[in-house]
Amino acid sequence: MYLDIGGETLLRTENILGIFDLDNTTVNKATREYLSDAEKTGFSKTVSYDLPKSFLVTVENNDWFVYISPLSTATILKRLNG
Repeated sequence: MYLDIGGETLLRTENILGIFDLDNTTVNKATREYLSDAEKTGFSKTVSYDLPKSFLVTVENNDWFVYISPLSTATILKRLNG
């Protein structure tokens, strides 16, 4: 099954490891460093120019990848469970 995370981006649901709210998680320094490292190493993608609200961590071809989404975690979970 595929999940639309905004910005015309679809992810395979079996590849998703976690869905995180940016406002709540980026308070922690380790999370900020994780996202920064993902960006510096090319393992992240911002799917839209809209204000980012969440990020998803996935595993694709044995590599982790981070998608920055303009959708809230609540909206993503509704789409996932809907």
